[in-house]
Amino acid sequence: MFEDLFSLRDRVALITGGSRGIGKMIAKGFIAYGARVYISSRKADACEATARELSSGGGFCEALPIDASTKEGVAALAHAFAMREPKLDVLVNNAGAAWLAEFDEFPEKGWDKVVDLNMKTPFFLTQALATQLRAAASRDRPSKVINIASIDGITLNPQETYSYAASKAGLIHLTKRMAARLARENIVVSTIAPGAFASEMNTGARDHGDEVAKRIPLGRIGTEEDMAGAAIFLASRAGDYVVGSTVAVDGGVAYWRQVS
Repeated sequence: MFEDLFSLRDRVALITGGSRGIGKMIAKGFIAYGARVYISSRKADACEATARELSSGGGFCEALPIDASTKEGVAALAHAFAMREPKLDVLVNNAGAAWLAEFDEFPEKGWDKVVDLNMKTPFFLTQALATQLRAAASRDRPSKVINIASIDGITLNPQETYSYAASKAGLIHLTKRMAARLARENIVVSTIAPGAFASEMNTGARDHGDEVAKRIPLGRIGTEEDMAGAAIFLASRAGDYVVGSTVAVDGGVAYWRQVS
């Protein structure tokens, strides 16, 4: 019983924004635990290169290089996946964007681009793939939707990332609403709220990790094992009873902000 608690064998996963950063960390972990993984991103060369890299050890990873930031892109990605697989066990809504600008200078495009990709796309992609999620779902093995938010959706950071913070807070609440509706169909929806992980979006953690680590209670930035571990937990049997919850994977930063 317990020996397969974290296994992803015979499960199919789709990870948006899977060519780099947090998405790639999750894809790598899923493959190591036996899942067949599809990754998408808007940059075809990067997506295909990552798929080749992650498949090189004998696992399965296929690139679906489609920009899912628009309704048309969502439909194209859902169609491309449906042409390859009849069922979807795990959807990871990870693709995201950020925008930093002072209050008086913050542009409308910095609002629309970020909110559309960070909050609108996860909803409509889940909706577009509902047939495949339902086909895989059962009471004994529910399908999973994992939305990747941020600790900036839980507590404030010092940066003027208005649309980013709002979109991630909205995604956390959207997860609860989706979870309440989809649980009756054996589709479990939850959220991961990452802290500092080295990525192209978080260049501070990538380029100045030692300095960033000084502001983290645990004293270090996150590793790929930290991110993959949380995602594997939620995607596997171990996370079947975690519904609508947000798991902060941040070394204690969100809690520290609240008490300091």
